[in-house]
Amino acid sequence: MSTAVSPSTAGGTPPATRAADDRVRTRPLASRLLSRPEIGSLIGAVAVFVLFCAVAPTFRQASSLATVAYAGSTIGIMALAVALLMIGGEFDLSAGVAVTTSALFATTFAYQLRLNLWVGVVVALVVSLGIGAFNGWLLVRTGLPSFLITLGTFFMLQGINLGVTKLLTGSVSSDSVADMDGFSSAQAVFASNVSVGGVNIKVTVLWWILFVALGTWTLLRTRVGNWIFAVGGDSAAARAVGVPVRRTKIGLFMLVGFMAWFVGMHQLFSFDSIQSGGGVGQEFIYIIAAVVGGCLLTGGYGSAIGSAIGALIFGMTSLGIVYAGWDANWFKLFLGVMLLLATIVNLVVKNQAAKR
Repeated sequence: MSTAVSPSTAGGTPPATRAADDRVRTRPLASRLLSRPEIGSLIGAVAVFVLFCAVAPTFRQASSLATVAYAGSTIGIMALAVALLMIGGEFDLSAGVAVTTSALFATTFAYQLRLNLWVGVVVALVVSLGIGAFNGWLLVRTGLPSFLITLGTFFMLQGINLGVTKLLTGSVSSDSVADMDGFSSAQAVFASNVSVGGVNIKVTVLWWILFVALGTWTLLRTRVGNWIFAVGGDSAAARAVGVPVRRTKIGLFMLVGFMAWFVGMHQLFSFDSIQSGGGVGQEFIYIIAAVVGGCLLTGGYGSAIGSAIGALIFGMTSLGIVYAGWDANWFKLFLGVMLLLATIVNLVVKNQAAKR
């Protein structure tokens, strides 16, 4: 007759120990919240929103909030791509002028050859993806820091924008394309207004939400998202376990090119002409929005939602200062303070999450 043996006396793992296994234990809500990169920026966004609601009654109006969302979207679309690139461990200092390059190429190509504007739009997309691919290819081929590579691209694109535009038009502005074939349909896609509850909202806000949703899904639910985090955390280790580091980095630079194309098309079809000197300095705005949203400058950490919150903080602040009647020059001070605070908060949140 056999005798039942207790798991604890048979050398097995006691039930209590198995139940306490870290691999199956449910994490507390506070721990899960602290592990999210965007938690610090979310708290900051709520504080900024409450501040301007209190000091600027106009800020609370639906039309004003729609304008704030639009201001956030024009930064946020590019900040999303820049954030994903930063999570992958790289920077792109040519992102701002790349937007202008895309718009100028679309309008110049179609205008000079008397083509439908959609042809210029498609060709500009190819050019923008090519610029991103060039940056990524040069990075993986040379091993030089992306800071230096894209700084060189920044100067090249700035010179091309100014030189070619002045050569073809005799000024620093492109020709108006408002009366060309394809303008109305392209404007509907890139720069139209959508009425929601009686409030006009720019279509870029809806595109922004879609892009952020896709970016979040990619990072958290796909193999590509795992690759992005891996190459940003440790490229050598990622390569050792089979991650296609080169393809991932080139793809991220091409994503920046795609978003630059999209924002460039929005600018073109919003104003029907482009200033060739535009975009300079915007690359820092995109990077700051990504950092405020939780991205670390060292790579391997961040989120798509955080980049959206960072861009929204920019939109609220830039317009909230105007609605409050304050001197707009204080905005620069805010940028510096926000960047420093965000960097410190992100580091603290990351360390606390690691401890938990």
